[in-house]
Amino acid sequence: MAKLTENRFWRSLFRRPLPDSDLDRMLTMFSNFFLHILPAKVHRHSLKPGATWGLGVISFVLFLVLIVTGVLLMFFYVPSVERAYRDMKDLKYVVSYGVILRNMHRWAAHGMVAAVFLHMVRVFFTGSYKPPREFNWVLGILLWGITLLLSFTGYLLPWDQLAYWAITVGTSIASYPPWIGEKIRVLLLGGNIVGESALLRFYVLHVVFLPMVLMVLAAVHFWRVRKDGGIARPIALALHPVAGGGPTSAEATARFVPGPLKTYTLVELVRGTSPQVGIQAPEEEVPSWPHLTMRLLIVFELVLVVLTAVSFLFDAPLLEQANPVRPDNPAKAPWYFLGIQELVSYSALVGGVLVPAIALLGLMSIPYMDRDRSDQGIWFGSPAGKRAAWISFLLTVLVIPALLFLDSRFGVRQVAPGAPQFFTDLLNPASVLTTLMAVSSFLTWRATRSRRLGAMVLFTAFVSAYLVFTVIGTYFRGPNWVWVWPWQ
Repeated sequence: MAKLTENRFWRSLFRRPLPDSDLDRMLTMFSNFFLHILPAKVHRHSLKPGATWGLGVISFVLFLVLIVTGVLLMFFYVPSVERAYRDMKDLKYVVSYGVILRNMHRWAAHGMVAAVFLHMVRVFFTGSYKPPREFNWVLGILLWGITLLLSFTGYLLPWDQLAYWAITVGTSIASYPPWIGEKIRVLLLGGNIVGESALLRFYVLHVVFLPMVLMVLAAVHFWRVRKDGGIARPIALALHPVAGGGPTSAEATARFVPGPLKTYTLVELVRGTSPQVGIQAPEEEVPSWPHLTMRLLIVFELVLVVLTAVSFLFDAPLLEQANPVRPDNPAKAPWYFLGIQELVSYSALVGGVLVPAIALLGLMSIPYMDRDRSDQGIWFGSPAGKRAAWISFLLTVLVIPALLFLDSRFGVRQVAPGAPQFFTDLLNPASVLTTLMAVSSFLTWRATRSRRLGAMVLFTAFVSAYLVFTVIGTYFRGPNWVWVWPWQ
């Protein structure tokens, strides 16, 4: 081994030898192209599995799998109406391990959508969006949106019945915004129907444009994680410079790890307490190599093992070739848009425009409204936050079926079928639920004077409603979008 690592060729490739001390390990992390995105040292709290559950790493690993499998699939696929479906069949029956390759790509795409969503949920519940991480939260929301679009554009490429009618429904939902909706739909499809132009445009978006956008945003996202102090954790010391020197009684509050107070002095001109020294707690940091790198390697291997096992056990769906004259009933959007499709079934304006717009703007505004850092890095912030989240979840799960039942018996369409569309938009499960969520969040804030608890109630209700409506759209909607039981 020594002969290998000490020869001139090896040393020309690697700037440093294999590290055998903490200092060498940190220098290697700093000088290596692939490792320098990670910090040289990492706080012990960030290494705990429960701190992040590795969801960001899982999302990134799945994206790498998608890049590799996607490039390989491009060798066997032609984006044309005549060839697309036949190429899918060739992957299954002709190309060696082609079915495994397609399965890995399909399940990795679904897994990435879920992992990015769960990562966003984890960041909120641990308060990791607070200063100075506000903009990185916004980047995360954008990355979730790009991830959905990546999966959506890839949905059409097999050109089977499932893909064709899912995209037909999805692009119809995109046309609901007033003034620009129809233009968006025509821009996506290259016309008024899902055909050759739509397939080509979705292919270019899927393999070129959207991956480039995602890579740029992800690079900035990773960089901001480093520059904003790494993974959010409970504040080590709340410090603010004060006239006269040392910290006030309010500033010398709870430390993450008890230890001596550290100060600095610069030529007797500036004297005070260093916020960075207090927050970083160097005595609680360990070299990233091997503590962080080995954990990342384990997560990487586990993701590959699970994805490979799933790809061998379950084939990606492939129905008969797309037939524009024989629509599926019900024609359903991709599963991650089924919640929106369910809302659209009540009101196109509310479900397709207002609710998604309010949700997007609300998510992006969270870090600029809740700026109290006292509970960052702590799951739910406090026992009161945990109770608020559970209550909001249970109420949302119970209220949604009640609203659907009331709408089916006493809704505007049942009581007054000829009523103007305005009343249907005003009184439907989507609008009523949105109002109830906003009111409950406001009342929680007024009662507790805590923006964090108000945001906790609202965000938990949003996540719960998204999941419940997705389950309803997947398992409880049958032909003509009527309610059916899964066992019927």
